[in-house]
Amino acid sequence: MNWNTLLSDKRAGNAGKKQYDDLRTEFQRDYHRIIGSASFRRLQDKTQVFPLDKSDFVRTRLTHSLEVSSFAKSLGQSCFTSIIKDNIDPEVDESVKDTACSILECAGLLHDIGNPPFGHFGETAIRDWFAENLDKLDPNNILSPQMRGDLLNFEGNAQALRLLTKLHYLVDENGMHLTYALLNTIIKYPVPSTGINKKSGNIKDKKMGYYLAESDLFEEITSSTGAGSMRYPLTYLLEAADDIAYKTADIEDAIKKGLISFEDLISDLKSERYSGACRNDEEKAEYERLIKMLAEAREKAAARNVSDPNVNAVQNWLIHVQTMMLRGATASFCENYSAIMSGEFTADLLSVSIENPISKALSNIAYERAFLSKQILRTEIAAGTMLDFLLDKLAYAAVDFDTGKKLSAIDQKLMSIISDNYIQNYRFYSKDKDEGEKLYLRLLLVTDSICGMTDSYAKTLYQELSGIS
Repeated sequence: MNWNTLLSDKRAGNAGKKQYDDLRTEFQRDYHRIIGSASFRRLQDKTQVFPLDKSDFVRTRLTHSLEVSSFAKSLGQSCFTSIIKDNIDPEVDESVKDTACSILECAGLLHDIGNPPFGHFGETAIRDWFAENLDKLDPNNILSPQMRGDLLNFEGNAQALRLLTKLHYLVDENGMHLTYALLNTIIKYPVPSTGINKKSGNIKDKKMGYYLAESDLFEEITSSTGAGSMRYPLTYLLEAADDIAYKTADIEDAIKKGLISFEDLISDLKSERYSGACRNDEEKAEYERLIKMLAEAREKAAARNVSDPNVNAVQNWLIHVQTMMLRGATASFCENYSAIMSGEFTADLLSVSIENPISKALSNIAYERAFLSKQILRTEIAAGTMLDFLLDKLAYAAVDFDTGKKLSAIDQKLMSIISDNYIQNYRFYSKDKDEGEKLYLRLLLVTDSICGMTDSYAKTLYQELSGIS
């Protein structure tokens, strides 16, 4: 791969052509389209981790995406500055650096835009629902293995590509008309559902990155950038930015909500279970230094008589941890640059950095102390009940939609709830397709509708349709 083709500013169709008097770069135009879009604004009412949370400090998908955008741009600046300074790749100059940073800034804003309501749990709920219901929806087995795989392995990353290129109707059926370099960056897993292989040892095979419905578009994008079936280089930096943001944010939010105490955090970090994950003396020294800094931050906060020294100490400490993770990811990208550019790098950047032990520890502590807490489990059960109900209603109504069969009055009303833009998109792409593909597209129409809902809208719709309000 080379940056001359990787930074492709091509867009689908002709409607995205720049006007003669527009002085912005193509990637600056991407940024303004994203910021001004309704799809991006909806992220303010989608929770990141804590479904249906009413706290004003807990992160939403919007605030998380802004953090990821900031980290991604910073990583781009530090990585490409180092590449230029150390002459790692003579092809990289200030122009490549500026363009890459613009793409990363946009990609951070978009990386979660395809996710359903109710935080991380929403994806799991949709996958579980199809595992239970797909045979009933397709009793004659007319869906192809990939069509079934797309539904059974529902993925917010694949949904993001679909939303941006089709569902977000701007001027025509090509969605938001974003550049191919940007779209390739957000394709974290360049494999279809039939290509998922969690045992391959290559992170790109971990999940699917696009649906069958977007397979032609995937080929066009990756052909234009030259990435093909390899992972796009900037995707590693986007992924690292996402990891840094959520690993530190989840701890902060959990501390603020009282799900993790300061004492628990210190105790867990010092335990052999986590400290023993250090692979060498250098990692062990760095890990112990960070724990010491957390204890010192608590002492400083107490000395300043802040209202809550524990929370204050953790917040200040996490800022330093973020800085160290950014440095670690930068070093990993530069050290593995050749393998990344040849498509041979198979890991994520933090996992091969000196910050790997603290990165893994923060993830595991948040999961065990917060995500498995009774408070979170109760809200996830409530969220699951709502999603199951909405999928039951919409999916079974969609099965006979556009088949010539007469829908019941209730099913007609249920289909009228779905966005007219989404219905129009379905009719455009289902034209002249066989019955199997039409059923597949109708089921995607349902997941499109669910994913377009905010937490509040999904909750309100559930209450209205179930007669609660």
